[in-house]
Amino acid sequence: MTKKSIALYLTIIGLLLVIAVGWYIYALLFQPKPAPVSFDGLRAYADVQTQVAFGLRIPGSDGHAQIMEWMRAELESAGWQVEIQESEALGHPIKNIVAKRNDASPQIILGTHYDSRMFADNDPDSTNHTQPVPAANDGASGVAVLIELARTLPDDTVNTWLVFFDAEDNGRIEGWDWILGSREFVKNNTLQPRAVVVVDMIGDADLNIYKERNSNPELTDEIWATANSLGYGNKFIPEYKHSMTDDHTPFLEAGMPAMDIIDFDYPYWHTMADTPDKVSAESLEAVGKTLWTWITQQSGQN
Repeated sequence: MTKKSIALYLTIIGLLLVIAVGWYIYALLFQPKPAPVSFDGLRAYADVQTQVAFGLRIPGSDGHAQIMEWMRAELESAGWQVEIQESEALGHPIKNIVAKRNDASPQIILGTHYDSRMFADNDPDSTNHTQPVPAANDGASGVAVLIELARTLPDDTVNTWLVFFDAEDNGRIEGWDWILGSREFVKNNTLQPRAVVVVDMIGDADLNIYKERNSNPELTDEIWATANSLGYGNKFIPEYKHSMTDDHTPFLEAGMPAMDIIDFDYPYWHTMADTPDKVSAESLEAVGKTLWTWITQQSGQN
């Protein structure tokens, strides 16, 4: 090969290298980046339907085992580490499900219960009082919101745990009590999050969430302000109404700032009519997008 040929060859290689580098810089700086995945109320609604199809979801039932495996699969496919925390309360097995992205202590805990009530004892038809509640809103709605948050929260948000409490909903039944799972969680985990937010019964198609009287007022105001900024002021009513014993209660008793997002004005509570047709994708999305926005706003406050 002559000197002239070598020079031409090197020139061509150099040009190709310049073109390659230039294309890389252009792609890096100017090509549109994929949009972040946003909270999808329709997808959350489909998750409500899936849970109800499992049937009875009290500890020890087939439906309970099925929903645990389903939640684990959904959370792991979204990139979260899943831990099953097993204990016992009043002789019943308790299996709380904890989803986290790393082993660091959480700054924020989002919680909900995934069990269903074994008896529809608030049903207007007394013959239904020994039937299990379908629990589309009272159980499945909160799980659906947390699962969809697991899919859509950015990786760089403040360290958050998603906790699915077992055995919340069988109080006033012999041998049981309310909020067994969350009490076990607080007892068995030494944590000091700066905020605990519990969601319960937030899928009602006629959604009216009032401020809950036992909740941390500063935290409540933050969430309500976020909802209002997103145009959900008609669903997050800026007035106090109910006083609830719910899964936020053990955290409050342990001195942690905690609150409950709950629409307790739900006419199908603990009845056979708590079915997916009483739930709406719009309501799930209003709560989900409010929490998504609030969490992403916390990232600069570590």
